[in-house]
Amino acid sequence: MSKRIIGIDERPPVGQWIPLSLQHMFAMFGASVLVPILFGIDSSIVLFMNGIGTLLFILVTKGRAPAYLGSSFAFIAPTLYLIQNHPAGFRAAQGGFVAVGLAGCVVAFIIYKCGTNWIDIVLPPAAMGPVVALIGLELSGTAAENAGLVGVEQIDTRALIVFLVTLGFAVFGQVLFRGFLGVIPILIAIVVGYLSCFVTGLVSFADVAKTVAEAPVFMIPQFQLPVFDAGAIMVMMPVLLVIMSEHIGHQVVTSQIVDRNLIKDPGLHRSIFGDNFSTAVSGFVGSVPTTTYGENIGVMAVTGVYSVWVIGGAAVCSILLSFIGPVAALINTIPGAVIGGISFLLYGMIGTSGLRILVDQRVDYGKSRNLAMTSVIFVTGLSGIAIDVGNIQITGMALACVVGMLMGLVFFLLDKAKLTNDRE
Repeated sequence: MSKRIIGIDERPPVGQWIPLSLQHMFAMFGASVLVPILFGIDSSIVLFMNGIGTLLFILVTKGRAPAYLGSSFAFIAPTLYLIQNHPAGFRAAQGGFVAVGLAGCVVAFIIYKCGTNWIDIVLPPAAMGPVVALIGLELSGTAAENAGLVGVEQIDTRALIVFLVTLGFAVFGQVLFRGFLGVIPILIAIVVGYLSCFVTGLVSFADVAKTVAEAPVFMIPQFQLPVFDAGAIMVMMPVLLVIMSEHIGHQVVTSQIVDRNLIKDPGLHRSIFGDNFSTAVSGFVGSVPTTTYGENIGVMAVTGVYSVWVIGGAAVCSILLSFIGPVAALINTIPGAVIGGISFLLYGMIGTSGLRILVDQRVDYGKSRNLAMTSVIFVTGLSGIAIDVGNIQITGMALACVVGMLMGLVFFLLDKAKLTNDRE
């Protein structure tokens, strides 16, 4: 018997609601707090604005598009450049965040006026499938790095055991668990994986207790206003192309998972506006840009829980966490082997969702254009090719999306000119 799906509009009982929301919060936590650590800013302001941004997104999309907004990685390179080279440092980057967010809101208005039919033209299924798959596939290396399986001279046996335990409970839990346990396999895997850290000696109970005891019971996020500088804004603006490609891909894969066309309802213009408005507000108060999170998309794919009430609950948990020091400190002690074990499955689920698009849309690879388009997009995304635009690099899924859109547009124009002749 298949597990019961909890729909987008459905509100689960409180006894289920809380653990389901915690599951989403744990899934995003590791990646989301990494960004402020890289920038040398307060993590609590980021957790606070992740929660606020998610609630804003739910409000703008009228509660019809389940998505958790976490810290965006697309802004890392230009932000580090400004921190190192601009007199105002991170505050100058904040001004860039606000400008990019507002520019994204303008793009949302243009899409509102022009519609979304152009997406089917420039990203047909043979292009959209591999682009979505690349969202998960290009993150697979990050999951392995978090787990300590690559990029190290010697794999720590303890970390490997914790990774396998966490991954095992996540994979087999969704298959074997029954009832409510079947919809919280990620949360169970995180808890069991963390406990296995103490058993293997990867984490010391004494060190964890000391870390939690030293954390302030109550803390206030550190707010600060941005500095607006034309040069800093120009450094940051090319990121707009990356986040637009990423957003469209995330909405398509989420649509596939929840079996509802989110591009049409609530509309791409609403989701893009919500995403970018959150980035602008976050930048204005001292936080980092936000984006819809692949980890949480993966949780929905694994659990069959799509409820915006659950996502909203995770946002509230993140807001509360930004004020409670010991809890935040405890979560920070969860090692990369646990996060890597979870991410290993979640990123893979996103990659599989891209392949599902190809199957569900019955893409005919007897047609040479489909074969060529999918092949070029996959190689572009996985080859490591990068194009420098100012102080950022467009690579991976973002570059593959651009290449796919250009190919889709060329084929469309050739069709208009009646020049194509696909071999059957």
